[in-house]
Formats: sequence, structure tokens, C-alpha cells
Amino acid sequence: MTTTLNPSVSDVQNVTGSIDIASVSKSYGDTEVLSNVNLSIPAGNFLTLLGPSGCGKTTLLRLIAGFIEPTKGKIAIDGRDMNGVPTQKRPIGMVFQNLALFPHFSVAENVAYGLKLRKTPAAEMQQRVDRFIDLVGLNGMGDRRIAQLSGGQKQRVALARSLVLEPSILLLDEPLSALDMQLRKQLQIALKDIQQKLKTTFVFVTHDQEEATMISDTVVVMSNGHVQQVGAPQDIYASPETLFVSKFIGELNEIPARVTDTGPQLSIDTAAGQFTLPASAARGFAPRAGDAAVICLRPEQLKVLPAGANVTGQTTLNATVISRLVIGPLTRVSLRVGETDMIAVMMTDADTAPLPSGSACKVSFNPDHARLFAPLSDDMASAFGEHA
Repeated sequence: MTTTLNPSVSDVQNVTGSIDIASVSKSYGDTEVLSNVNLSIPAGNFLTLLGPSGCGKTTLLRLIAGFIEPTKGKIAIDGRDMNGVPTQKRPIGMVFQNLALFPHFSVAENVAYGLKLRKTPAAEMQQRVDRFIDLVGLNGMGDRRIAQLSGGQKQRVALARSLVLEPSILLLDEPLSALDMQLRKQLQIALKDIQQKLKTTFVFVTHDQEEATMISDTVVVMSNGHVQQVGAPQDIYASPETLFVSKFIGELNEIPARVTDTGPQLSIDTAAGQFTLPASAARGFAPRAGDAAVICLRPEQLKVLPAGANVTGQTTLNATVISRLVIGPLTRVSLRVGETDMIAVMMTDADTAPLPSGSACKVSFNPDHARLFAPLSDDMASAFGEHA
């Protein structure tokens, strides 16, 4: 099945850069690094390929670029089959971690390089170079040498050099990974702003889930050569379809469990107690009595209450406070629930006395917010350094 994304930015008149990936696989000898990938990306979308090292995201980017050809399937850009079309004939630009700028050229000369190769008239070339230097926030720096620039400024030059050719699609392979955190965040905002102004299709590769959720219209979560889930960042966070996606996007509490009965309600047994969840809590598998499972809850879905509190309409577990940390308006509470360590994140309440470390408490949550998954397979668990 092909996943088609929301065309909210692709309905702008004359916007090009749609990508259709149909049943694409890539193998090297007996090793399959991509398996039956289907994805339809509307023009003007900021899409991020997200996953751990070795998941296939860079391979997919290289297939779109034309550096390698698929073993099976096809890739089309704006409806045109790209199989056999060399990289230089595809309507793409590229920015990689290795920027490959010309150190003996000025900023303007680096940006103009591709236009010179295309024999662009001098007046038009100057106009376009000035426009894109300004667009990436380097106005007035066209005469500077590359050695005079900071790491973030070099990234902006590389971005302008690709965008000045006005490609329909810009491919970005972890271009910010070598930068410090503050500079990285600044460039994330700049990238998103530039993409929205130009309506160019961006395909961005990262292993950083915070980066992906911050800048993307659409996130494609990948693992072991497979697409795990596609959707808007907020949808993937709130409604993950697999345990892998739950763990990879955002912070997660996991409670090992066993299903003891099924039906409209699932009876669940854990080291912290027995309770029921709606059958809709099960995602990606049909649980049977006796099945091992994992209950997943986001930290903000938990409430921490005094041990004697009366709670109705919620699932309640006995717990012990390990520690608490106030971070501005939020309080982060570390808990021990049965044999499981958990985290709750709540708004700091100045009117409520905090529960001290070591005190007994209750943890409650809305059972409709819980997600129940089968445990990870060995190959999936290895991405998190775990044993299934």
C-alpha cells in the first residue's frame, strides 16, 4: 500500500517536486537494506526520514538522488520515471554533512558556481546569487572567504549554493549533525522558514527525533529497511502504530504485562497490579490470553497523587516517589511502580505540597490513553541496545 501524504502545501499553483516511490527495494548481494518501500510525497512538503543508524534512510535518499538504482520498484518525480536518469538530469539539489565548499572562493563565488556551469547570463546570475545569499541570512557577506565563516555560516552557504539552482527537490543528509546544540536549533528554524518561503520539496535525513518533529510537515519512521509509520509529527507521537515508533518518538513509560483475558475489555496482569484496558488499546497485534505485552504511556499522561487520594474513572497503580525535579513550569517525578521505573511530567502546582522522595503515592492514568504492543523482536530491540 502506498502512503499518500497531506497535500496541504502542494496545492499551490505551479509547485513541482512530487515524489512517488513504488515497491522500492535495494539489496547488496544477499543483504537487503530497503524492503518494499511505498511512499507518495506531494510537492512542497518538508519530509523527514527518521530512524537509527543502518535503518535505510540514507539509502532511500541516495535512490531519490540517483546515486544508486533500486533493485526492485521505481521512483518517479513529477510523474516521470527516474530509473536510469542520472543525478545531474534530475530536478534536485543536495546538502550533505560534508559541505564540499571551495575554500579559495568567496561566499558569492561558491553560491554562483552551479550557475556558471550552466552558463547563466551575468546579470541574472548576480541577481540570483544576491537573492539566495540574503534568503539564507548572509546578506553583506558575499565577499568573505569560506575560512572566515563559522560552522553555521558555512552550512548556510551550502544551502544557498543548492537552492540558487532552484531545484524542485532539495535532499539533505544530516547536514546539521556536526553543529553545537544552540546553532543547530537556529538553523532548524531557518531551514523551515526557507522551505516555507520557497515551497521547495525538502527530504531531510536525521536520527534525531526532536529535530524531526520540530521542522517537518511529515515524518517517515524507518527501521531495518522498512517504513514503520508515516504521518504528521504530532500524530505519530500521539498515535504510534508500533512499539518501535513509540520508543523512538518522544519519552515513554513501558510496563511489562501479560494478557489474561480478551474481549471488549482486555484483562492485564503486571507486577504493579491487575487492571483492564479497552480492546482498542492493542496496536499492531491481536492479543490472546497468555500473550506477553508492553503497556506504553507518555509521561504527561500520568498523574501523581497522595497514597490516600480517591480516584474515579482512572486506572490507578501504587507507586513510590524516587525523586522530583522542578524545571520552570514543569515538574518531573521519578517513580517506582511495581518493578518498573517510570517518569511523570506535570505542571508545577505552587498550591500543592510536593510528595517527598521515598513517600508512597498513587499513579493514575486514563485507560483510553494507554497503548498495548507486542514486545520488540530481537532485531528491533537491538536498535535501542536492548534484549527482547
